[in-house]
Amino acid sequence: MLHTLSIVWDFDPVMFRIGSFDIRYYGLMWALAILIAAKFFDNFVKREGLPESVSESIFLYGTLGTIIGSRLGHCLFYDPAYYLAQPWTILTEFRGGGMASHGAAIGILVGLWLFSRKNKLPYVWALDRILIGVAIGGALVRFGNLCNSEIFGTPTTLPWGFEFVRSAKWVNQYAPAAVHPTQLYEALCYVVDFVVLMWMYYGRDLGRRRPGLMFGVGVMGIFLSRFLLELIKTEQEAFEVGMTLNMGQWLSIPFIILAGAMIYWALKRPEQPIVVEKGPRMTPKVKTKKR
Repeated sequence: MLHTLSIVWDFDPVMFRIGSFDIRYYGLMWALAILIAAKFFDNFVKREGLPESVSESIFLYGTLGTIIGSRLGHCLFYDPAYYLAQPWTILTEFRGGGMASHGAAIGILVGLWLFSRKNKLPYVWALDRILIGVAIGGALVRFGNLCNSEIFGTPTTLPWGFEFVRSAKWVNQYAPAAVHPTQLYEALCYVVDFVVLMWMYYGRDLGRRRPGLMFGVGVMGIFLSRFLLELIKTEQEAFEVGMTLNMGQWLSIPFIILAGAMIYWALKRPEQPIVVEKGPRMTPKVKTKKR
């Protein structure tokens, strides 16, 4: 429903209920993000002539790394005192919410390292390709946040400002002022990142020619936009009030530095295409071919 200069967001976050059990759009967005990332990776594996077992194992390691990392990230970054005092609540209160994108990023890095060791693939090969799925998956998760009426921005007079009438935080602190729909801003940034990475992989073949470059560009696009958008976001936790940089920004800085280093490393060294050869049992043999 539209008001003169704002959008009233009165969206039910629950898709359907069965008794006391409910399925929410936020959970659906997470599931879609994981499935789409796995589908992209399956395409990369087939395109580059790797065995199906590679695609199957990335789903296992990638999914576990994402879910475990995002949950632990929320618990340890945003409310460590509570969860360390009652560690069982990390699992028992999982349905109550609490997933952190920075934790998911760390979990994916660990999961891909294990995946690369198992399949005897260069770590950077997996890092470059997973960022395509991560970018579009991140956009879907932000749509999930929009469905939940959470993680929104500060007041605005822009015509696309949202009134999150189902959010107790908005009702108690900001009503009747409209606020920035930072979930949509962030989702749009991730979609742009996704398009750039698709062009780099399919259009310019940079995943093969410049190992590490896609990872650097993808991570920079995700976390630099996150850092900047935090400037107009409201605080997620009470302890962030008054901080010069909030927790999301502090956690983004190491990833921005890592991304810059990877871009420099990938562009500085000569092109070294990764050539994949198949062994007698379809086991991938990957070597670096220097130019």
